[in-house]
Amino acid sequence: MKYMNRRKRKTYLDDDPMSSVANLFDVAMIFAIGLLVVALMHFEVEELITQSDITIVKNPGQENMQVIIKQGNDIEKLELTKEEISTSGRKFGTIYQTEGGGWVLVKEASGD
Repeated sequence: MKYMNRRKRKTYLDDDPMSSVANLFDVAMIFAIGLLVVALMHFEVEELITQSDITIVKNPGQENMQVIIKQGNDIEKLELTKEEISTSGRKFGTIYQTEGGGWVLVKEASGD
């Protein structure tokens, strides 16, 4: 009987055992970004990742109140201060606080 020709089997596995870990990292990053988008949609502030303009008031009526204004890609944060200023001009209106904690602006009638 002739000698059987034994061929070496080819394996398709990488020589680098860490290559599968890199793929797991990619999957984890996609999962984390998906969770971030879902969280923004849950809190109804998906405008933060789009080009639309938005204004957010944090802690309204309290001493640590902040107003966050997003216009395009520019984000500006305004904080409440106890500083009083005086200016010339006309009175625009009056702000009232409702029993439920909301704020209502009543514009003055223009005398023009």
